Amino acid sequence: MMRTRKGYPVYPLTAAQKFHFFYQNFCPKKEVLNIGTSLTIGTDLDWKVLKESAQKAIARCGSMRLRFAADKEGNWYQYVIEKDDRDIEFVDFSGKTMEEAEKTMTEWTRVPFKRQDSPMFRLVMIKMPDGYNGLYLLADHMILDAQSLICFLKDIIEIYCSTLFEGVPYPKEMASYIEQLQKDLAYEAGSKAKQRDEEFFRKIIESSEPIYNGVDGRRKLEEARKQTGNPNLRTAVNVSDSVDSALDIFHLGGEPTSRLMSFCEKYHVSLACLLIMGLRTYFQKANGNDDVSINTAIARRATLKEKKCGGTRIHSFPFRTIISEDKTFLEGVYAIRDLQNEYFRHANYDPVDYFALRGRTYPPAAPGHTYEPMSLTYQPLTMRDKELDKLGDIKYKTKWYPNGATTQAMYLTVMHHPEDNGLDFNFEHQVKAISREELELMYYYVCRIMFKGTENPDLSIGDIIKLV
Repeated sequence: MMRTRKGYPVYPLTAAQKFHFFYQNFCPKKEVLNIGTSLTIGTDLDWKVLKESAQKAIARCGSMRLRFAADKEGNWYQYVIEKDDRDIEFVDFSGKTMEEAEKTMTEWTRVPFKRQDSPMFRLVMIKMPDGYNGLYLLADHMILDAQSLICFLKDIIEIYCSTLFEGVPYPKEMASYIEQLQKDLAYEAGSKAKQRDEEFFRKIIESSEPIYNGVDGRRKLEEARKQTGNPNLRTAVNVSDSVDSALDIFHLGGEPTSRLMSFCEKYHVSLACLLIMGLRTYFQKANGNDDVSINTAIARRATLKEKKCGGTRIHSFPFRTIISEDKTFLEGVYAIRDLQNEYFRHANYDPVDYFALRGRTYPPAAPGHTYEPMSLTYQPLTMRDKELDKLGDIKYKTKWYPNGATTQAMYLTVMHHPEDNGLDFNFEHQVKAISREELELMYYYVCRIMFKGTENPDLSIGDIIKLV
């Protein structure tokens, strides 16, 4: 007999959702799961059509109608309601300054959602002081990730364009959230695929113990060794006692970015591989270790159904590479590509299980100790898309608003900038753990390493480290 709530069938949480729950539990600020973003377009909009388009997009996307509830034992589960009948708000910021408008939206982003049986997103139509108009979307990470967020906003814009403009086709249906959810749950229920994936990660974990590399070199590792009295300790604490965070953004222009992209095309590697290479080589330089681990996020959206089913599908795993300084830059990039491809094949595995397995294999020195100084997400999807081009040469802007809390010392999200297709390096970091100056220095070196390496792919890593 299927359990129901309010007449809807209920389902357990997926591994990706549990992972969010897992770190939210340790966080005093519950808005840590909030994602706030705006998409504005440099043209007047028909607000009535925009509102209708948004309502249609919500009706087409199951995960935007997700609700959560806890049973008596405190276990959370999810269900999808048929209709979200809420009105869509309209806020006119045109009499304010840009700073005031952005400050208000940042404040919205810091209001956590009620969990039990309540909507997990807020959508506002916004008229901005700079003449741009569009949408602000705040959503809980339990119902979407960056890719499904972009997919949802694109759906609204495409429905809007197809309503107002001749010859713009109505966008194709979204995929079923529930169908994908059932697949994920079947995998979790002890499938053969899950056993294979566990075997893959077990081998990686048991091969040898990783070592912590700090943004500012070996200081934190040496401190931890002193404190524990263990001169061979390989973990350190990299978070502070406060989850208060800031978002610092560094922008790499369109022209230099296109040089990096053409290297990727020429050698058939993804930009994510190049970014990992830049970051790991920076840590190698700063710490003197060939052995570097950082957390990397995998979107798990390979098939069209996965791309269009909404929800949150990100799994994040430690990504460890041991690349000696006598290897060439290109050999390093290829080693990362090969390992990444293996990770993609096994990425359905539950990251919480991964960390539990590693914790049993190498008992942690103390709570809060880690091997990874940071997490990386590269977001290849942009709103720059054929539907928007049909509007002619209309400019648009996207902006992310910080929720003010993070449980990690440093989380880097690299995204394409809408105006020049350059790269935005978005560093969300605990204010007490890492300073803006440290990030600036790191960003400077990572870029230098990537450019020196892409211009001279046959140079050894050791030489690159000396030259930058």
